[in-house]
Amino acid sequence: MDHAVAITPEFGLPRRSAFGKSSIIPGFGLTFGFTLAWLCLIVLIPLSAVFIKSAGMGWSDFVAIGFSGRALAAYRLSFGAAFLAAGVNIVCGLLVAWILVRYDFPGKRIVNALVDLPFALPTAVAGIALTALYAENGWIGQYLAAVGIKVAFTPLGVIVALVFVGLPFVVRTVEPVLADIGVDVEEAAASLGASRFQTFRRVLLPAILPALLTGFALAFARGVGEYGSVIFIAGNMPYKSEIAPLLIITQLEQYDYAGATAIAAVMLVGSFLLLFLINLIQIWARRRSVES
Repeated sequence: MDHAVAITPEFGLPRRSAFGKSSIIPGFGLTFGFTLAWLCLIVLIPLSAVFIKSAGMGWSDFVAIGFSGRALAAYRLSFGAAFLAAGVNIVCGLLVAWILVRYDFPGKRIVNALVDLPFALPTAVAGIALTALYAENGWIGQYLAAVGIKVAFTPLGVIVALVFVGLPFVVRTVEPVLADIGVDVEEAAASLGASRFQTFRRVLLPAILPALLTGFALAFARGVGEYGSVIFIAGNMPYKSEIAPLLIITQLEQYDYAGATAIAAVMLVGSFLLLFLINLIQIWARRRSVES
């Protein structure tokens, strides 16, 4: 067999090698070049501009602005709230995906459509609605305030907003994986004497873990950069409930473009490192799933 052509087991057709000469569907060089050019134009060049702009201010000024006490407090809130909200969505998103895949019930299509509502709803509208619900005189907030729990205008409100916007990422990532597993796998485990917890831990969880981690990464990435749904419910108090994107906007409103890019650069590096770590965990989970 020629080294440039492989036979797909599904259809028995030649498949293009990345650097081969023959292919049923030609155009690798053109499409690959277009992909690189598009990614450079949309992703790499704008991100490079952030580092170039912040590099012009000098290291001492960069540290003074990018790692000031106010900026560190904003980083802690943005990254910490995004991480906690993504963790909540792992549990809740898995339950929602399980219900949608495994059961039929009246109004299922409506529930399925509601899951995608945070995608379509403007984030500012979501922030206003959540603030109206969880304020001390809101429909839900008045009952929480009676037991001493304050949501609106606190870091807890930030987490609530990020849970709202991040839920669809976990549900839509896990849902197709659950649909592919099938009920027969669970029935086979039960017939072999496995309990429900053992079936979930040893059969289902290894299969859906990569999808769960992917949904976590997507929800976390969305939460770190979320702005519209957060600023209304956060309260925006420096050192307490101010998120990093709002701090960047504040710097821009003061025409401090170098300071805004310094904070943006720190957020960019932190987000990249955390997502890189999550990707490594995903690779490890996939390997464990294949080995098991």
